Amino acid sequence: MRKVLFVVITAVCMLFTACENTSEPAEEHSGRWYAMDTFMSVTAYGDSASDAPEEIRDRISKLEDMWSVTDEKSELYALNHGGSGEVSAETAELISFALEIAEKSGGALDPTIYPVLTAWGFTTEEKHVPPADELSRLLELVDYRAVTVFENTVTLRDGMMLDLGAVAKGAASDAAADILRKKDVKSALLNFGGSIMTIGTKPDGTEWRIGVEDPEDKTKNVGVLAVSDLAVVTSGMYERYFIGEDGTFYGHIIDPKNGYPVNNELLSATIIAPEGRLCDALSTAVFVMGTERAEELWRRMGGFDMLLITRSGEVIVTEGAAKRFTLSDRSHTLRVI
Repeated sequence: MRKVLFVVITAVCMLFTACENTSEPAEEHSGRWYAMDTFMSVTAYGDSASDAPEEIRDRISKLEDMWSVTDEKSELYALNHGGSGEVSAETAELISFALEIAEKSGGALDPTIYPVLTAWGFTTEEKHVPPADELSRLLELVDYRAVTVFENTVTLRDGMMLDLGAVAKGAASDAAADILRKKDVKSALLNFGGSIMTIGTKPDGTEWRIGVEDPEDKTKNVGVLAVSDLAVVTSGMYERYFIGEDGTFYGHIIDPKNGYPVNNELLSATIIAPEGRLCDALSTAVFVMGTERAEELWRRMGGFDMLLITRSGEVIVTEGAAKRFTLSDRSHTLRVI
């Protein structure tokens, strides 16, 4: 599933700060390309990062070759059309991770949702409201508990299909971060279709500043997160949606419980954690769960922070996120949990 695009805000160094730093600025190495159905960019600093963007691009290409749900040569396509089979250790591990988050979230994230997504046309771009009886039939195929992974062998129930879209870009950002860290890169920013990963701080030593978009007005930000060595991922309905013939808004994030687009009090859910795939998975799960269940998950599970924007204009942040977040839009109110 696509994630909300962030605006990266470049902080301007004050004159006295610049005067204190007399060293040469770190050399910038960057790359931008299209993969996993989105635009990706890498900006890394320092001599050791010179070949990093190209190496990362090659790595992402190989991951897409394994995890694409539409490429007939991919491991996931073969699995979906074969019912069971052996996959690479990397694919088996990512499927196991998605199933783990599905269990922890009570099925709010369910990697077997693909047949329902297809019925809505979000995978083909031929968007429409499917008949209720079709959804009822397809929902019988949605059940993460029916998937088994033993070593590198994955088994699906007849007719079931997996989609790793809610974890793939986050996992790709983790793989890219591993490449950068092995090269001893101390400063880098990755944007994989809104799945943000930061390595260290900015070259001037300050934290990266990530703008959190206003779901109701994409020309402005609700506020800014200051982060370093962290991933930041947001899920919301306002990037991919359609208006039905009845004038109803239908977003692309489907509730696995009923097969319909999520309709609760949330406009967006942002997750902050060291691991990109965790942020990716939980941003979707939390958005589906809504504020009350999301808070319960955060208190029970731990290991991440979150920022929720509600339809009433409230910005709800966990304690860790509150320390990093600055509210810039005074039409919203801030509440710390």
